[in-house]
Parts: sequence; structure tokens; C-alpha cells
Amino acid sequence: MTTKLSTSRAGLLGQARWRQIAIPLFFLLLGIVFSSWAARIPAIRDHLQLDAATLALVLLCGGIGAVGSFPLAAWLTGHYGARHSTLYAGLALLVSLPLLGLAPELWTLMAISTFYGAASSCFDVAINALGAQAEKDAGRPIMSMLHGWFCVGTFSGALIASAIAGMGIAPVWHFLLISALFLWPLYAAYQAMPDDRPEHDPHRKIFAIPHGHLVVLGVIGFCGAIVEGSIADWSGIYMKDHIHASDGGTPLAYAGFAGMMLVMRMIGDRLKQRYRARPVVTIGTLFAAFGIGIAVLAHSMVPAILGFAIAGAGVAAVFPFVFSAAGRHGSSALAAVATLGYSGSLIGPPAVGFLAHGWGLPAALAFIGVLCLAIAACSSRAQWLE
Repeated sequence: MTTKLSTSRAGLLGQARWRQIAIPLFFLLLGIVFSSWAARIPAIRDHLQLDAATLALVLLCGGIGAVGSFPLAAWLTGHYGARHSTLYAGLALLVSLPLLGLAPELWTLMAISTFYGAASSCFDVAINALGAQAEKDAGRPIMSMLHGWFCVGTFSGALIASAIAGMGIAPVWHFLLISALFLWPLYAAYQAMPDDRPEHDPHRKIFAIPHGHLVVLGVIGFCGAIVEGSIADWSGIYMKDHIHASDGGTPLAYAGFAGMMLVMRMIGDRLKQRYRARPVVTIGTLFAAFGIGIAVLAHSMVPAILGFAIAGAGVAAVFPFVFSAAGRHGSSALAAVATLGYSGSLIGPPAVGFLAHGWGLPAALAFIGVLCLAIAACSSRAQWLE
């Protein structure tokens, strides 16, 4: 009897520990998958011999999958609950990553990129719904900290990608390793979370188009998504083609961007409590524009990495504060803002690719700096950020 009680108590303690780390682990997983794909884009581009415009089409497909799946993400979260949606979308995400490395030609890569975009957006909405509920339960800001764990993933994923690329390992084996390592932790964290399946209500609106003040939040998120997504997808190409970095050095610009974003998100909740959300976002994005300017004018690795790092610190508060503000109004409001916000993922990286094809990548990155100034202008007047 004593042995059974001890075993049961140990099991409960283990489940409690998993419950504490579950949501941060989900954000960490998304960050590692995101940066693993972003860091190996130059290798996949070279393998399939894609030019800037053709690569932009691949990224456009990812954006179409992401934005087009937001009604599905809202339906999954509203019908099955955020916990179950996290598992279903997480499994799809871990399947899609190795498939990106296996694509033998352009059209296959475009199709898989669409699937990857849909899986990542559904997973993103689900874990942000979990985070918004956890923030309500905690009674204090924690969303910036949770998004900080996403940056832990992007930063560590970029460094891992740099090491693996430097060893000459093909992207498909890199991606298979990441998916295999996270399969069991995803399921264990899902098992530890309390069931949140909602009761069926035929009159409840699962998804809504952003309106009113939600539009302002969505526009800020839209520009933020363009900045984050474009730097993730094109910083490596910029380092390789313009700075002439090695395969191992190309991911370091994004590692610098993600690393400083991580630092700022870990202190973002305290900054929000002390200075309020609007000034933090406004001043931060002004600094981000300055950082992009340094990267555009750089002619060597160190100043380019420094510029991207400053940009990462500057835009760090945008997504956590926008998602926190939208999450206070329910999961349908969160999905609506996410739809408008992540439309930037649809437009941004391909637009930068087409600009790079016509005017050169430095000019395309300068456009991202202008968008940072636009975020600063919008956020200075966004009452719902508070």
C-alpha cells in the first residue's frame, strides 16, 4: 500500500511539474521549429537553385497557409479547446518540418510550405490562447515572459542550425532530429494540462473579422509580423549574399536578432507594469528602425549582426503586448487580431523578396526599417494596448 501511495504521489508531483513548464515548452517548441526552417532557407535555396523572386513565392505559400488557416485555428480552439488544439497542430508542425527538407522541386516545396504555414499558425493561436488564460489566472502580466520562451527557441535554434550547417549536414537530417526530439515532450506537456474542452454552444461566434479597436491592434501586429518574418527569412540571405558570410555564419544575424528579443521579452512584463505598454512599444520600435539602418549600411559581419540585434530588442514587445490586449477580450478576439496581424506573414517576406529582386536586398531591408517607424506611430495612439 505504501509503495502504491508513493508511486501515486510521485506521479502527481511529476504531472504538476509538467503542468508548470507545459506552456513555456510549447512556445519554446514553436521558436525552435521556426528558427530551424528560417536558418536553413539559404541551403534549401541553393539546393533547388531558386532566385529571390522564386524564393518569395515559396514564402508567400507559407503566408497563405498561415493566414488562410486562422478560421480553422479559431474553430479548433473553440470546438476542442486550446489544449487539444495544441496537440493536433503541434503534431502537424513536427511532421511538416522534415518534409520541407525533403522537397525535391519548387512546386513540392510550395505545397509543403503552405502546410507548414497552416500548422504553425494553428499551433500559435492555440498556445497564445493557453497563455492568455494563464495570464488571467495569474492576475499579472506574463505574456511577454511566455513569448520570451519563443525567443529562447529561436535563439537556440539559430545557434544549433549554425553549428549543424557548419558541419555540412543536410537540412532534412537537421529537421528530422528536431522533430524526433520534441515529439515526446509535446505529448507529455499536453497530458499534464487540464482539460479545457468548451461546452457546445451553437450561438457562440467562433471567428470574427477584426473591427473597432481590434483593427488598431491588428495593424500593429500586421507590421510586427512583417518585420519579424522578413528578418527571419531574409537575414541569412543578406548575410550570405551581401556580407559574404559562410554557411555557419549566415544564421548568426538571426541569432543576434532572436537573442536580444529574448532578453527584452524576459523583462518586458516589468517594463509594462512600470511604464505602460504604449511607450514601451513606441520607443522600442524607434530603436528597431535605427538597428535596421545599421544592418543596411554594414559591410562586415559584426556591425550587421549588431544592427539585427538592436532591431530584435526594439520589436520584442510588439507581439506579447498585442496578444495580451486581444486575449483579454476572448479567444475569438485573439484569433481575429491574429488573422490581421499574421497577414503580415503573408505579405511581408514575399514583398521583401520582390523588392530585393528589383532593387536589391539592402533596399528591401530599409523598407522594414520604415515599417518600424509606422509601428511606433500607430502604437503611440493605440489606447487598447494598455
